[in-house]
Amino acid sequence: MASRRDLKKSVNYIIGELFTDCIVNRPALSEDGVKKCDELLMEILKIQNEFLSRISHTEPGNVKSFYKNLHEDFYNQVEKIIEGINELK
Repeated sequence: MASRRDLKKSVNYIIGELFTDCIVNRPALSEDGVKKCDELLMEILKIQNEFLSRISHTEPGNVKSFYKNLHEDFYNQVEKIIEGINELK
């Protein structure tokens, strides 16, 4: 199992890539697209804060299922953000 530090680095890297992808596409969007992009950016930051907090406060006792659920939840959130970015283009 990876350390918390490595997990946080991975989350930050993935979130950074999503954030950058959204920012790069922003200048080519219409006004409505810019508003949706701004909403996506805020959602990306909320996801980052949520998952870094969850990693910092691991549930004692059932660590394996905690990290399994964390991974699944993060994957689902990232998929939603990717779909949102693709809708902007």
